[in-house]
Amino acid sequence: MQLERFKEAKAAEIATLRKALDAGELVPPEAGQRVDFLAALTLDKQALPNVIAEYKRASPSRGIICQSLSVEEVAVQYADAGASALSILTEERFFDGQITYLERARDALRKHGVQLPLLRKDFLFDPVQVYATAQTAASALLLIVRLLPDVRALRKLRELAESFGLSAVVEVFDAQDLALARESGAKILQVNARDLDTLTVDRQACLRLAEANPPENAERWICASGISEPEHLQACAEVGFCACLVGTSLMRDGQPGQALSTLLGGYHRAD
Repeated sequence: MQLERFKEAKAAEIATLRKALDAGELVPPEAGQRVDFLAALTLDKQALPNVIAEYKRASPSRGIICQSLSVEEVAVQYADAGASALSILTEERFFDGQITYLERARDALRKHGVQLPLLRKDFLFDPVQVYATAQTAASALLLIVRLLPDVRALRKLRELAESFGLSAVVEVFDAQDLALARESGAKILQVNARDLDTLTVDRQACLRLAEANPPENAERWICASGISEPEHLQACAEVGFCACLVGTSLMRDGQPGQALSTLLGGYHRAD
């Protein structure tokens, strides 16, 4: 199972973080001002969904995607092209990420005169990882139901993240995951079209899940994986997704800003 492999790869990192916590070196800040992630999840039914554009250098399914562009370059390109938020992959072994990319992206955007919320995308399932994320420039973090199938554990990490001012994006793959996410109190739900066992993508499965289980109780839904055309964005909006997370299709040709402009069809959401 791919997720077990990803989880095992985090063991050394978690051990290091626990030592730092025990030594008093990992002290999360008080809940403070972060760029509002929820602002990137509004839905105008007359327009395309917001795009959460991802800095993604590599992946297990594609290998190297684009390593020639720095996170600073890509963050600025995405901002100029109309991204509503950025997703920053921080997993090191399989995605060639670094947690320092969060600060670097934030600083580059500030120098460019803009602010965008940053989502830390990684395999997070231990409280110490939430503490570490709280020390970064992230506005949100990703929690995957299949890494946290115990509802109490999922709720605990979500509430811990929120106590530091972080939004928790809870990722699901099917109706069973969705039921667990809702039971945990999650309000930001990300439906991943990629099966993490086979790494295959079924975008229609995301749409079917939303059609069969419409967003309720002020939930905000994000569609992830398999988005590469403007009509994909429109199809997501029609079933209730307020945002789409897009990575590979933007990064693969080494011109992420241009790719995002093309995806949005020249449409820029008003500030």
